[in-house]
Amino acid sequence: MKNLLLTLSLFYFFSLACQNQNSEETQPISLFDGKTFNGWEGDTLSTWRIENGELIGGSLTETVPHNEFLCTTKTYDNFILNLKIKLTGDEGFINSGIQFRSIRLDEPPYEMRGYQADFGENYWAGLYDESRRDSTLIAPDSVQVLEWIKINDWNDYTVHAEGRRIRLYVNGHQTVDYTEADESIPQKGLIGLQIHGGGKAEAAFKDITIQEIH
Repeated sequence: MKNLLLTLSLFYFFSLACQNQNSEETQPISLFDGKTFNGWEGDTLSTWRIENGELIGGSLTETVPHNEFLCTTKTYDNFILNLKIKLTGDEGFINSGIQFRSIRLDEPPYEMRGYQADFGENYWAGLYDESRRDSTLIAPDSVQVLEWIKINDWNDYTVHAEGRRIRLYVNGHQTVDYTEADESIPQKGLIGLQIHGGGKAEAAFKDITIQEIH
């Protein structure tokens, strides 16, 4: 009986240790240290800058000539990404978004291909397929979503990608629940922050964390 109790006790503590280990592996981690571009790559000379703990792309005085992306140097497949985004500007096409499960293109080298959690007028919190199908895959109700968006202010944005299912949330409200039916579409890739070309606009991002799902 003593041996049985000892065995059960060891099994119990071993199970707890495994649970704790798994929990540590899936804790959210910061993708931006608030001070440097460590872990990111892109046009940090003329498009992207760091101010007050924020990643900022674009300009309010000069038209952004084309799309620009600041990308992670690491790829991700299943994850929960949380960040704050603020889009400002009032001249031209004012738009931004978060790429994920994406790749950099060679031509043009500043463009990306993959899913985008969209952000901007007429595209608020929809799921767009950038440089691939070039269309909105699914979008929230255009009237309802405006009740949730804070124009010219900070918004909480969540991208939950798990398996072939993608869910988007803005300020705590789910805007998208999409399952990819095309099995040829890659489900792993880079994360990128976008400032869209064609407008005098700035896209700012902060408090960027990711929780990988194993």
